[in-house]
Amino acid sequence: MKRATLLLLAGSLCASAFAAEKITVVSYGGSLSAAQVESAHKPFTKATGIDVVSEDYSGGIAPIKTQVDGKQVTWDVVDAELLNVHRACSTGLLERIDPKTLAPAPDGTPAEEDFIPGALSDCGVASYVWSTVVAYNTKAFKGEQPSTLKDFFDLKRFPGKRSLRKAPQVNLEWALMADGVPREEVYSTLETEEGIERALHKLDTIKDQVIWWEAGAQPPQLLADGQVSMASAYSGRIVLASRKENQPFRIVWDGQVYDMEAWVLPAGNPRKAQAFDFLRFATQTTVLADQSNYIPYGPTRYSAQKMVSPDVQADLPTSPQNFATALQVDSLWWGDHADELNERFNAWLAR
Repeated sequence: MKRATLLLLAGSLCASAFAAEKITVVSYGGSLSAAQVESAHKPFTKATGIDVVSEDYSGGIAPIKTQVDGKQVTWDVVDAELLNVHRACSTGLLERIDPKTLAPAPDGTPAEEDFIPGALSDCGVASYVWSTVVAYNTKAFKGEQPSTLKDFFDLKRFPGKRSLRKAPQVNLEWALMADGVPREEVYSTLETEEGIERALHKLDTIKDQVIWWEAGAQPPQLLADGQVSMASAYSGRIVLASRKENQPFRIVWDGQVYDMEAWVLPAGNPRKAQAFDFLRFATQTTVLADQSNYIPYGPTRYSAQKMVSPDVQADLPTSPQNFATALQVDSLWWGDHADELNERFNAWLAR
């Protein structure tokens, strides 16, 4: 990808932006922040002369609330979970974002039509898609290999231990989809007592073969060590383990459950104009496409997906062949039901 294309917005950046010496952009650190620095921070500095200071945090609303309530906003742009975006926006902690101010696609398609559903909200612009998938070690099976979500629950055809995250999220959705519930009916089904029991009953069929994990680094290790044959895992970790460590892992994209992270701007920021300039720059097509070259997360714009090379695209949750049966996690729904279902799930684990 030609870096020159990253200067698309340079001419439209407001003059006040050049008066600021630096802005602070906050994300989660590690390989993610490194990818954002290469694809967005450095090109933005080159285009505007504004230095970008990268800081890490562990997520949540609390640090943003502290800064906004204390009228001491030092974070200019923050990478946030969609649920936290909605919560912080509803309480006035974030600046509103007009999607009409975002860069159009290279062919002129307005941003509102170019972002995937759910990527644009009143106070946030999602910049990447991450996903929970079924992954397996190809050495665990001779002959037929797993290819569907239902195969994860089929201990007869695909024997061996499984690994699942020790939480109801994703597990309940997967259990219902594997039991035949259409994607569009998953959350309405979980609204009912019968739906919850149906999901737990499906999980009962593999419960005694499950090793539970709590940290994202665990599933690749469990697969590599041969402790489990299949596992729920974050797709990016599986892709990187395959690429960098030559692990014999493969992803079953069927039934992947995906979520997005969004750039937001804390309210009352004295550098609001410069922060908006960064947000617009960092969410343009070329930047989002380039980001996928550094980390295997999916771009949130259709036009960006088309710019990603085929070899990179094959490992992204948003590529057409991988996205066909994907379910977006309903963050607002979980915000309303998490306490109840965490309690139900923990009680099920204990019995």
